[in-house]
This record gives sequence, structure tokens and C-alpha cells, in this order.
Amino acid sequence: MTLSAPSPVSPEVRQRIRDRLQQAPSQMTLQLAAELGVPEVEIIRGMPDGRAVELDIGRWQEIFEALPEFGPVHVIVSNGAATLEAEGTFGGFSTWGEFFNVQTDKLDMHVRYRNLGAAFAVEKPSHMTGVSTLSVQFYDREGHCALKVFPAFGNRAAPLEVQARFEELRAKYRRS
Repeated sequence: MTLSAPSPVSPEVRQRIRDRLQQAPSQMTLQLAAELGVPEVEIIRGMPDGRAVELDIGRWQEIFEALPEFGPVHVIVSNGAATLEAEGTFGGFSTWGEFFNVQTDKLDMHVRYRNLGAAFAVEKPSHMTGVSTLSVQFYDREGHCALKVFPAFGNRAAPLEVQARFEELRAKYRRS
């Protein structure tokens, strides 16, 4: 699998991204990307203090297969016209043609894995509550979000065991 292309963002825009994230760390990254006219992946790459750790996208399947360890998660899939949020546990993995399938009683997803271009483990204040969220985020080759998986989402901090699993995933799959 080909790794993501070099960033199309100029140093000036990259600095604007850093400045905006410093001013409003809980801002929705999708909205900030739209405001600045950049792919959302560039907002994630601009996060300070190691809050976004890029993962090895070449190990995408292993990353997906590690997600059931979190138990029930909040999943967000968004495109240019709609956003879908669901809760469930990852599992039921299979591959058929161009699709990597996630099929459980609450999640039924078909990921076009060849289009994945980047993945990140992200810790960020919620735009709604300010409570720290944990997520594993996958982006397509153009830098648009494919899906976000939140083991910790909403108004409660992640339990210690979830934080520990998140740190393990982050370390194990960190892009070198």
C-alpha cells in the first residue's frame, strides 16, 4: 500500500492551522479544515503536543483488528453530504473484493481499504463538553476523513483501562 502523499499545505497555512488549534483546541477539525480550505488530515497533522500520533497506514488491518479490545465505541462516518454516528463493538471482519467488512449486531461497515491514506490516534478536547476524547481516525488518500472511532466520547473521561489500551495502540502502530 502506498503511504500518503506529501502535504500540499504551505508553511504559512500550516502556521495558521497551528495558531487556530492553539486558540481553540476543542474546535471541530472538519469545520476548521473547511474554514481554512485544507483537507481535514492537515488539521490533524497540525495538532500540538503529540495529541495526534500518525499510525502506520500499511498496518491498517491490524489497527482495525485491535479495535474490538475497546468494547463499545462511538463511530462517525462523514462525507460531503451527510454524517452518520453509530455505537457498537468492532468485529466480524472479512474481506470481499475491494471491501474490508466490519459486521456485528450494531455495526455494518464496508471499508474500501485501498483508498486509505493515513491513520491517527488522536486525543482532543470535545467540541461539545471540553472533556478529553480519544479516537482512532482514518483518512482517504485525498485527506478527507473516512471514519473516526471513539473509545472515549462525550461528557465522561475515558476509564483508565481504555486510556491504557489507547496508549498501547498508539505506541504499537506509530508510524516510524
